[in-house]
Amino acid sequence: MSDNELGLFLRLRREAVTPAEAGLPVGPRRRTPGLRRAELATIAGVSVEYVTRLEQGRDRRPSPPVLSALADALRLTAAERVHLHRLVKGADPGFSCTGGAGPNRVVRPTVQALLDHLEPAPALVLNRLSEILACTEGYRRLAGPVGLLDGRRPSLARFVFTDPRARAAYPDWDRVADEQVAAIKQGPGRSDAHVGALMDELTVACGAEFSGRLESVPGLPQANGLTRVVHPEVGELRLAYETLELPADDDQRIVVHLPADEATAAALDRLTGRRPGALRAV
Repeated sequence: MSDNELGLFLRLRREAVTPAEAGLPVGPRRRTPGLRRAELATIAGVSVEYVTRLEQGRDRRPSPPVLSALADALRLTAAERVHLHRLVKGADPGFSCTGGAGPNRVVRPTVQALLDHLEPAPALVLNRLSEILACTEGYRRLAGPVGLLDGRRPSLARFVFTDPRARAAYPDWDRVADEQVAAIKQGPGRSDAHVGALMDELTVACGAEFSGRLESVPGLPQANGLTRVVHPEVGELRLAYETLELPADDDQRIVVHLPADEATAAALDRLTGRRPGALRAV
């Protein structure tokens, strides 16, 4: 994992903002994707040298006013701004937002009750190690035949990176892999011993497919989106997902999947044995 997560995040966000979005003229010869360092520096009101130092990791503690100016120039969302401030705080040696606590593997009864009320939708509870702690029967019917729930302590990240069935299950495996790395890196990252051990394990097991992503994927997974899953019984499914973050003391998140089209809704109804229309496409 890169020891310059702040610089990586700033560079990737700079490259994602087009000159037009920043109100700048688009010239005929642009080799740099997104904004140039000089353009970002001008918009944020800082020097090019300072932007360079931040991206290269030679300065990791910008002041709050500078962070705010960079966030405005990069057009960061609220979640990205929070992530940016966490990266600066995480640059302090020995700092961990978890305080050294191990991963929480206990699902509160009310969280389990909420999960039960989500039936027949495929939904699951994950901790920061991507371990699947609880799930609906709808998710078991979806993920079980794929192999995702095999083992004593099923893990979404381990399945994606170490199980050969994952590439058949996820037609967009590269994007799913990116999201898994982003989720693992989110929060304490390697400063947490348990997360660090998982990173080491997956680096040994998967090699550059995993370690390369540690160096290039920022720790900010998409909270919602669409994923494709190929099920051995009903074929390809297009699933819209939403991530619901539980309170910090839980250190867990709920991920709910809904059919993204009518064909997927009908396929999920067949899997769950429900009447047609039990799950509606979103």
